[in-house]
Amino acid sequence: MNVRRFSLLFILFFGLMITPFAQTKGNSLLWAGCGITKKAFMKELASAYTKKTGVQIKLEGGGATRGIRDAVAGKVDIGGTCRMSLPSAQKSELYATLYPVAWDALAIIAYPSNPVNNLSMQQIRAIYTGKITNWKQLGGRDAEIHLYIRRGKISGVGYAIRQYIFKDSGMEFKSSHVVRSSGPLEKACEKDPDAVAITGVSSARKRRVKILKFDGKSPTYENVKNGSYGLYRPLYLVTSPRPSRLVQDFIKFASSRAGRKIIRANNTVPYLDAPKLMAKMLIYGFDVK
Repeated sequence: MNVRRFSLLFILFFGLMITPFAQTKGNSLLWAGCGITKKAFMKELASAYTKKTGVQIKLEGGGATRGIRDAVAGKVDIGGTCRMSLPSAQKSELYATLYPVAWDALAIIAYPSNPVNNLSMQQIRAIYTGKITNWKQLGGRDAEIHLYIRRGKISGVGYAIRQYIFKDSGMEFKSSHVVRSSGPLEKACEKDPDAVAITGVSSARKRRVKILKFDGKSPTYENVKNGSYGLYRPLYLVTSPRPSRLVQDFIKFASSRAGRKIIRANNTVPYLDAPKLMAKMLIYGFDVK
């Protein structure tokens, strides 16, 4: 995504009311998409909005791709995604309007009692390409590494790993532990002593897993906010090009003072709290094959 398009999205984010809209029927909204966003703060955000307005919000999963495409198609009122739209994957994604609401980090997770505390960029690359296959090679016990990965290449986390770590959107990972979504991936690391995976820290914090350091840095709230933890990315709400007034109102609430307070309370950095990250961020699609 070039700077011009990024600027356009930024303008849209703060200028919702200038866009024509279609009316949402009834006094309810349907949100679906990124499981990490859903687990991180959407339940609390939706509950607070319902308490404030009386509008009921139903939350469903389905992943970032569903969040983008179903919002564009009008199958849901609002989508959730942890990746940018990829028109090259499906043309309909070109018509998605994305509103950044929070910052998330890619977190390396393992079983709670795993003795390994830190992985470097080089070690992560070696695990995902099958060059490191035993925990002993990383200072752990003599056991085969069970790398859990998401199915497909354009899931929110899967695409981000390929972008940030490999700079190759077509990268093939070496693993026999392939799961359909972030939920099963995180649960595997709660139960499998030899597991390792990468997921969003916003949901990983709510799991019984060990979060490893990356290049000596932990994905703490402050390290994500100040950019010292390198693997960070935005979390977005998604709409069709013509969202209803009710949809617009919820998006405004998400980034309001009250909405940001709820996001912070869930140990996630609100987008507007860390403007410097925009300048430092490796924009999705940039320098990726």
